[in-house]
Amino acid sequence: EVQLVESGGGLVQAGGSLRLSCAASGFTFDDYTIGWFRQAPGKEREGVSCISASDGSTYYASSVKGRFTISSDNAKNTVYLQMNSLKPEDTAVYYCAGSIIRIATMYPRLYDYWGQGTQVTVSS
Repeated sequence: EVQLVESGGGLVQAGGSLRLSCAASGFTFDDYTIGWFRQAPGKEREGVSCISASDGSTYYASSVKGRFTISSDNAKNTVYLQMNSLKPEDTAVYYCAGSIIRIATMYPRLYDYWGQGTQVTVSS
């Protein structure tokens, strides 16, 4: 059974940090690009960052570039999203997803597997 399980969300003050984890099982982790998406109430799902399966290249949305860092521990089948200098506008449910497309892409329709999400709330 394919599973993507996010953890690490919570409530933090503006300027603080959180590290999200995405633990994957049930598929060949090394073959999949893993992406992080977020969805705030009343807004569309937004691509945040991804790390490609082919060469480990990364992508960041302009809104998080310089503040967020994505990394992968293939031995643990886990991808992390380190979030620093958090802002209230980062408040959302964060999802990780896996895509068999091996390049860095943030098109949600290209992702095959999705986790249940973890809530991140940043207070001002």
